[in-house]
Amino acid sequence: MKYTQSTVDKLEDILGESGYVVRYERGTFQSGWCLLEARKVVVLNKFLNIEGRINTLMEIIPQLAIEFDKLTHESQKLYEDTVKKSVTEA
Repeated sequence: MKYTQSTVDKLEDILGESGYVVRYERGTFQSGWCLLEARKVVVLNKFLNIEGRINTLMEIIPQLAIEFDKLTHESQKLYEDTVKKSVTEA
């Protein structure tokens, strides 16, 4: 996977198509992200570089309740790749 803004946008699309809102904020959260009270808001540390954003999104996406049927074909493929990578690393 390439570490480009385009990849970040595609990963954010997976979340957006499932009803999640992605926000970039300052904070002292350790892992680079947090969920706000189960409101489908993903907050990423705004100081993460492109590689950090991609790695963080790839870490969190398999943990969320993603609605696979609502994803576009391109997003479904990327989601499956992300989940497979998560399983092989575990």
